[in-house]
Amino acid sequence: MRKPPTLLSLTIDIALLNLSHISDLSFLPDHVLLELFLRTLRAGKLTEKILKLFVATGKDEILSLISELNIQLILTPVLPTINIRDDEVDIVIGALHLDLTSFMEDWRAVFSRFHLIIVQDPDLKGDLKIPGGFSFDVYTKSDIESVVGSSSSSVVFSGYSCRYFGYLVSHKKYIISIDDDCTPAKDDKGELIDAVAQHITNLMTPATPFFFNTLYDPFRKGTDFVRGYPFSLRSGVQCGLSCGLWLNLADYDAPTQALKPGQRNSRFVDAVLTVPARAMLPVSGINIGFDRELVGPAMVPAFRLAKEGKFRWETVEDIWSGMCVKVICDHLGYGVKSGLPYVWRNERGNAVESLKKEWEGVKLMEEVVPFFQSMRLSQGAVTAEDCVIEMAAAVKERLEPLDPVFARASEAMVEWVKLWKVVTSRLSNFAA
Repeated sequence: MRKPPTLLSLTIDIALLNLSHISDLSFLPDHVLLELFLRTLRAGKLTEKILKLFVATGKDEILSLISELNIQLILTPVLPTINIRDDEVDIVIGALHLDLTSFMEDWRAVFSRFHLIIVQDPDLKGDLKIPGGFSFDVYTKSDIESVVGSSSSSVVFSGYSCRYFGYLVSHKKYIISIDDDCTPAKDDKGELIDAVAQHITNLMTPATPFFFNTLYDPFRKGTDFVRGYPFSLRSGVQCGLSCGLWLNLADYDAPTQALKPGQRNSRFVDAVLTVPARAMLPVSGINIGFDRELVGPAMVPAFRLAKEGKFRWETVEDIWSGMCVKVICDHLGYGVKSGLPYVWRNERGNAVESLKKEWEGVKLMEEVVPFFQSMRLSQGAVTAEDCVIEMAAAVKERLEPLDPVFARASEAMVEWVKLWKVVTSRLSNFAA
């Protein structure tokens, strides 16, 4: 004779039927919670939402069982509402270590729908380890040499500068560049941030560099232009560059990081702003997106210190590149945005050791910033390539007498434009 169901069993059955409407399970006794979890599994009712409900209880038995059964919580990125055409985007990754498995798996939910250009640091020996399930092309030292030569080039792609080679060989409209020491960040609600989608949103919505909006980006949901903003400027201009931020290890220079070794950035600020025209900013290639058709040639790898290292604290090349592209955007009437999206930046390198390599660059910045602030391009410079060539001539004339490093920068800028034109021509002929 079949035993009648117990009151506990009936209660669990009812709870199982109504799990989708329950917001908290932490009040349940451990044995009841465990039985409910097992019943949910047997009934095939364990959805992502319900799994999060059980995980949120923090109960050791539940968490252990989830781990033993290898049940994976799938993080769904927070996507802005703007549509992204997958075939218009390349994600460029500069690989400074061989095993990219962990990095790629962390980004799978974001990267898997796009094509990746992975450029291996030419000084890195061995084959890269890349998990399956991605569309990608890998470029190695031999690939770089086949394009730029092996000895005479003044454009150097070692260290994180290898990412610039990815910019060069891409033929997509939008390029997103994220360093291999970064993982996806979460917003203030604990949701995964889709850095690619946010960069594309920044680039596809207008920028407002000629009059500052005190509510930041007026094109974001829930905001608009403030009182007094000229209606003639409200249509905005095209955005050429999107500069993302990062949590954890902030973008301090080596002296600051050496003095404050424990300082970390934990503030998530839900904001995007257009950097005003004629204002400089220190761009970092750690987490950026740009419109290659508008400003690609302006992303120029030119300014390298004599003993420049491979870690972020040891380089000033992307700061130079950022000031080049900002002056060019101001001249051509494009915008530069800063703020969202965030990534989580892991620690790499030693600030004290890096200080020895960076100090020369710290001193030279005192000459570089006024140069870019006063830079005015001619009306004849109508493309990014024209602008880079004009700027190279000004670097040679005004900065070369101060330090030989500027002569090398001027040469590299000219050579970069030549390379860009040659490679772009090849890609156009191939596409045709």
